[in-house]
Amino acid sequence: MIEVLVVDDDARVARVNAAYVEKVPGFRVAGRAHSADEALRLLETLPQVDLVLMDHYLPDGTGLAVVREMRSRSRQTDVIMVTAARDVSTVQAAMRHGALQYLVKPFTFAGLRTKLEAYAGLRRTLDGGGEAGQAEVDRIFGALSASSEPGLPKGHSPATAELVRRTLVNAEGPLSAQEIADRTGVSRQTAQRYLKLLERTGWARLTLRYGDTGRPEHRYVWAARV
Repeated sequence: MIEVLVVDDDARVARVNAAYVEKVPGFRVAGRAHSADEALRLLETLPQVDLVLMDHYLPDGTGLAVVREMRSRSRQTDVIMVTAARDVSTVQAAMRHGALQYLVKPFTFAGLRTKLEAYAGLRRTLDGGGEAGQAEVDRIFGALSASSEPGLPKGHSPATAELVRRTLVNAEGPLSAQEIADRTGVSRQTAQRYLKLLERTGWARLTLRYGDTGRPEHRYVWAARV
């Protein structure tokens, strides 16, 4: 089993992330921490931690500061950043301090599962030992590069998909295709097409609202707000 330490300042979010981890075969939650100090203490006291899901914004520091301290203590535990921090400087610093991957909130279970399954594949490759040819090296370095975003069928624009996605993420509740169109400037038909794509891939959830006419209005909400 791959033992995982879940670090997040929000106890509710930590519980959700821990539940996600437990749903992936081969992974088990070793512990949960809600501060930098608690994370470092658990890394020293838990019998085994293979991977840390590290939030960046912590009440007594940052996730990157925890990673720096881990490395200064010669702890080479693997780290995947799981955070709302989107600025390029933070992403770059995470790379330089050895974070294997960076998952931006909000995300779905499918998004985290993709990263964890890729990590498990990387461990299997590395556990084989021996020497690596170029093809093997490429496979090792590419093991965690699988995208957690839905693939776009032909005729769909990544920019439009991101616009619709961001509008859903920032919404306070479910939105109709017309409301998405009004907020993004795309046509209602285009909004409907991208909403259906996000629903099919699990990133959006369809809800129905019944009005006076009896015909339900299709409304969409981002599938996970963690």
